[in-house]
Amino acid sequence: MMDDVSLPQPVRSASPDRRLLRLLWILAVLCLALVLPHLAEQVQYAMTRGQLRARAEAATKELDRLRDSAELVKLSDTSKAFRLVARRIEPSVVHIDTSQEVQLGRNASSDEWGFQFAPGRGRFERRGQGSGVVIDAENGYVLTNFHVIQNASLVQVHMSDGRTVANDEIDVVGYDVLTDLAVLRVHALNLTAAAWGDSHELEVGDWVLAVGNPYGLDRTVTCGIVSATQRRGLEHGIYRNFLQTDAAVNPGNSGGPLLNVRGELVGITTAIIGEAYQGISFAIPSEVARDVYERLKEQGRVARGWLGVQLQEIPPEVAKEFQLKGRAGAFVAGVLRGSPAEAAGIEPGDLIVEFNGQKIPSNMELPILVASTQPGTSVKVTALREGKERELSVKITERPEEVTPRQ
Repeated sequence: MMDDVSLPQPVRSASPDRRLLRLLWILAVLCLALVLPHLAEQVQYAMTRGQLRARAEAATKELDRLRDSAELVKLSDTSKAFRLVARRIEPSVVHIDTSQEVQLGRNASSDEWGFQFAPGRGRFERRGQGSGVVIDAENGYVLTNFHVIQNASLVQVHMSDGRTVANDEIDVVGYDVLTDLAVLRVHALNLTAAAWGDSHELEVGDWVLAVGNPYGLDRTVTCGIVSATQRRGLEHGIYRNFLQTDAAVNPGNSGGPLLNVRGELVGITTAIIGEAYQGISFAIPSEVARDVYERLKEQGRVARGWLGVQLQEIPPEVAKEFQLKGRAGAFVAGVLRGSPAEAAGIEPGDLIVEFNGQKIPSNMELPILVASTQPGTSVKVTALREGKERELSVKITERPEEVTPRQ
């Protein structure tokens, strides 16, 4: 009698449906692993934006409530005002990083070790940074200094919520060299715009706050007072008046907002004296910045009126000869060939005392008035020549790009 022998059972293979489900489950896990970090990042951005916006809106309501009350005067002397202003502007400030590839010349070197590179073959990347402020949230317009983005091959804008907008998502809408302003358009949603203020209202001694990214220290807030208004003397300054403040400003602050105690934009930080803060900083007044911004946004450029005269202080011998002591005006040292001034009969030695109905207190005022005149406009110019006033008609043309700022 033979013992019973159990035969091995055949292994059943998984059904096609079960294999498909397993494959789909694996794919779902992989997709989730890829998508989850991005979703978490977007959620974090949204949460940050929400927190900043809530703080900004609360600060705005509080500042608006106190706008016309006597309590604001008291508030402006306390740290609470500065906290509210900082919260109001925080979502609107951006940090701008740039890079530029520089080819060294035959006799140039990048630093004290430059002699190690072959002449004419040196190449290095120059990095820069600055600040900016969102002006139009819906269209993504950001206002900054022209020198922040000048000749940059790569521009990155870092938003308040942690997002970074890359080079291919940024358009240069326009720039104006003479006021050192530029308008960028960033392709990003959920932005918060700053509120314009009136720089005309500022007086010496008023509190102001500067916000920017000095040395890469993101959204640094400093405060000071208005030290002077209508300050000139900087490069290209004949076309604008500056606000001078003692708010601490350093490299990286350029293009950032200058704010009043209501959190309104009254200036764009643009310059300091020296390479680091020495107690003096300058900002472009909002009256200038806003006008240039609108013109750049609409036209991509700023067309300025041109007269074509070279100016200087009234020489003492001329003042004495023609008894000009105490007489205000702009002294014409030279007239450019083919200029509107030459066509109108303005001559070297003339003292322009009135332009288009406005008195000229000094030679610093005339270029600003001429530049703000629409090209094609005919204006009356009153000039003092040989002690007698002469009235001339000048048709202002557009300032040629090749003309240096002093002409």
